[in-house]
Amino acid sequence: MSFGPNPWLQQHWDWRAACNFMFGGAGAGLVIAAALLEDSRAAIALGAGLALVGAGLACVWAEIGRKLRALHVFFNPFTSWMTRESFAAVVLFALGIAALATGAPLLRIAAAAAAAAFVFCQGMILFAAKGIPAWRRAEVVPLIVATGLAEGASAALIADPGPGVLALAAGALIARALAWARYRGALADRRAAAVLEPAGRALMQLGTVVALALLALSWAVPVAVWGVAAAAVAAGWRFKFVLIARAAFNQGFAIPIVPVRGARGEGGRP
Repeated sequence: MSFGPNPWLQQHWDWRAACNFMFGGAGAGLVIAAALLEDSRAAIALGAGLALVGAGLACVWAEIGRKLRALHVFFNPFTSWMTRESFAAVVLFALGIAALATGAPLLRIAAAAAAAAFVFCQGMILFAAKGIPAWRRAEVVPLIVATGLAEGASAALIADPGPGVLALAAGALIARALAWARYRGALADRRAAAVLEPAGRALMQLGTVVALALLALSWAVPVAVWGVAAAAVAAGWRFKFVLIARAAFNQGFAIPIVPVRGARGEGGRP
């Protein structure tokens, strides 16, 4: 890789960082959906959600060169969205484990609120990366939140395809499609847009049209909820992987005035 005025693909976050957004977002969505379930079905969704969030964080930990420095992430709560994400994760696990141990509905609701804060922090982490045109758009935040909720709610249908979860999944899938359309319309970086286009097309076709069609079919054929979950999660995870690891081009250097040796005046003009 050579540095210069032209944009280059960032190399600091690879597939492991992408997995945090993939697993963590879907896990947070599952925890949110679990608040609508009851008894053992809620426990299954909540446990699966916590496991996915933990897997995503483990992938980030594996990316760190010096593993013992992972605790440094807690040192900057007033300036770092990564720190805030970490605190949200701690609260999420504390409330989620308590909810699993007691079965208390109020604890599940509290865990869902922590999960919402966690996935919001993920969106803000990207928005705060001002050097990456594909991330610094404000529209990326609702896109990340809606994607995580669509994945989690669709996966929760496997545990309980009740009316509440069906409505949440349908609303989240539509919200994700609208968030993608808004984000795509605001993205000015042509290189990133070209890389994201196939994943965005799959997000609309497989993750929205096919998923919603299977969702409607599930009223007559309950096993169709497995297809809803597969379509929603596959399209969402592909999109987030491409966004983090393939479309994250640096904006490059801007040199509006180039000095010329031996000349005087602005821009080298005598």
